[in-house]
Amino acid sequence: MEHRSRIAPQTLRVSLHAHGVEVQYLDGRSVLYHGVPHRQHDELVSPPGKETHVLITDATGSEGVMVYLNDRTTHDDIFRSTGVGRVILAAGERTAAFPGVTVAGAAGDRVAITVDHAAVDGRVFAFIEDDWGEASYEFLPDGG
Repeated sequence: MEHRSRIAPQTLRVSLHAHGVEVQYLDGRSVLYHGVPHRQHDELVSPPGKETHVLITDATGSEGVMVYLNDRTTHDDIFRSTGVGRVILAAGERTAAFPGVTVAGAAGDRVAITVDHAAVDGRVFAFIEDDWGEASYEFLPDGG
């Protein structure tokens, strides 16, 4: 098995559109996560085997940092050239992906994401996808 390491994210440009969330990588490429994000108030647990990405923006929503959770296929050099970080989690392991954002490995190749809104100045998004579709979520405080 090839070793994959935790990689710290770098600041990326973010554009919030009516039709989705766009992230521009350091290498000039960009990705658009389609659709208006679903409102998420509590812990979010990904379905098994899905790619899970977490984005936290600054208060303006124009910059942010992104990590991929449990991505074991992308080479370290690609993460470094794009500015995206990576966190690898075993089942039962938890860590702070960012201040106020905790991620945990869950049974069945799942990951769990929780947000302490009092500790986060910007917005927090999760994008869960595979070859058949994608879903996006924005973590909001109760009543938000």
